Amino acid sequence: MPEGHTLHRLARLHQRKFGRAPVIVSSPQGRFADGAAAVNGRVLKKATAWGKHLFHHYDGGRVVHVHLGLYGTFSESAVPMPLPVGQVRMRMVGSDFGTDLRGPTVCEVIEEPDVDDVIARLGPDPLRKDADGSLAWARITKSRRPIGALLMDQKVIAGVGNVYRNELLFRHRIDPYRPGTTIGADEFDAMWTDLVALMAIGLRRGKIITMDREDDHGLPSYRPGRPRTWVYRRAGEPCRVCGTEIRTAVLEGRNLFWCPTDQN
Repeated sequence: MPEGHTLHRLARLHQRKFGRAPVIVSSPQGRFADGAAAVNGRVLKKATAWGKHLFHHYDGGRVVHVHLGLYGTFSESAVPMPLPVGQVRMRMVGSDFGTDLRGPTVCEVIEEPDVDDVIARLGPDPLRKDADGSLAWARITKSRRPIGALLMDQKVIAGVGNVYRNELLFRHRIDPYRPGTTIGADEFDAMWTDLVALMAIGLRRGKIITMDREDDHGLPSYRPGRPRTWVYRRAGEPCRVCGTEIRTAVLEGRNLFWCPTDQN
């Protein structure tokens, strides 16, 4: 599932390519036909993101709300665009740029006030300038759920996915199974500050980079072309710090990776 920096990059791209101009919106697949008709030909005023949610704000107060989920993707093309391939839920065409959306969990038209209702269900987004980490801390410190689960809970922090979750906990040497109630204020403040910086790098670079340059050596990444990770998808490999075998388990439906020595 794309993490928060990906949605913010999409919002910036769509703002740059479509913003302040009419957009032709259609649904070649047909499942979004009524929604597309509601905004087709309208001016896209702005594109914004909060966590893993993308919002296209059109004149007239209508907003296209997208959540990519596990399988959703946008693909870009120059205009004129080729004929749609596959199940294209939504096609957007501007003066010289177009994009196709496939496989989202959510693609709907809502009214402008409804955006606040969506955001009200989410925690602070580390990539937003107005993010308040204390709101996340208040929820964490009251919960006995494992911190490894809380970091992935979008009601606690919006935008954190599996890579940032696993890597952040290793960087701060925190056992992913520790209850939220045992995480100290100083520990959380350090994690939040680090998370804000890491996600800002992801937004700028378009990749999740969690290793400093001086540490970026040794065994290759879990996949060619991806940055090295400390623990993510490295089950069975030696820890890059102490050599202990990296462990994995499923926590609330998502794969967890950690070093049992350094995160003890």
